[in-house]
Amino acid sequence: MTETLSQEEIDQLLNAMNSGETEPEIKPQAETRKIKIYDFNRPDKFSKDSIRMISMMHETFARLTTTMLSAQLRSVVHVHVASVDQLTYEEFIRSIPTPTTLAVINMDPLKGNAILEIDPAIAFSFIDRLFGGVGDGSKGQHELTDIEQSVMENIIVRILGNMREAWTQVIDLRPRLGQIDTNPQFAQIVAPGEMVLLITLETKVGEIEGMMNFCIPYVTIEPIIGKLSTQFWYTSVRRGVSAENLNIIKEKLNTMDISVVAEIGKIDLPIKDVVSLRQGDVIRLYNTKVGDPFSLNIGNRQKFLCRPGILGSKVAVQVVKKTADIAPKDFEELAEEGEDLL
Repeated sequence: MTETLSQEEIDQLLNAMNSGETEPEIKPQAETRKIKIYDFNRPDKFSKDSIRMISMMHETFARLTTTMLSAQLRSVVHVHVASVDQLTYEEFIRSIPTPTTLAVINMDPLKGNAILEIDPAIAFSFIDRLFGGVGDGSKGQHELTDIEQSVMENIIVRILGNMREAWTQVIDLRPRLGQIDTNPQFAQIVAPGEMVLLITLETKVGEIEGMMNFCIPYVTIEPIIGKLSTQFWYTSVRRGVSAENLNIIKEKLNTMDISVVAEIGKIDLPIKDVVSLRQGDVIRLYNTKVGDPFSLNIGNRQKFLCRPGILGSKVAVQVVKKTADIAPKDFEELAEEGEDLL
């Protein structure tokens, strides 16, 4: 029980201490130990370093997804990581609305599945934009029709391609879309009490805002938990391009479109013949194979577009159209360069 001293008693105590009659008694303070309450029903499976690493990976994923969605929807889209948390699967299921767009993802070569949940407002904003609307996803939210589900499957598959690229430094992840559900109760990928990692992505399409949630069970990610550290990340970056990364680069290059220009032959013509060329005229070529396209240039500028073909036993081209007028300065430049016609 705490006793309060009066002012007179305080003065007497001070006088006694000053005269040396009383020695102050100092009691050592008891050591205060910081105790963290541990909930055995919700054990921490991921270290702070692992969570930081996963957050870095999904920042890359968010940037790639922002670019992809902006191009596909032809609208301003922003995606960024809002939070990375660990919780039980039951808590995750209870936190999402019904109905919603919930995609079950196969995490090959990792065992088990993950879940990508897209807020209904965002999902219907995607659909409205792709159907030619303004992207208002707040109206008419309902369970997905077959056509709407097909549209969402296409978007999710492209999102998973960005996820694969974001995980490249850790593992050659090949995520595949399994199925799309609208009721979270039907998507039981692990036991309710299992710990999961939840990456929440804040998404904005035009004026519509919502969340995309990526849920990964601990049992799925456990085999590579040792690689989810900043030390491993920086070490792998210094090692350069690994064999797995090189295969991914080669695979992407195999499907990349590039512009190719083929020159099938050259011919010299007098200037008077060039000036007189008209649509439908045919020019026979020698020692030249049939190809497409073919053009007649003066200097480095295209003047005639031609169609190649066969005339008798010779290769020939037919003038399709004149692509530009021939001006006197063209002939002056040719005279200075010492050329006739290429």
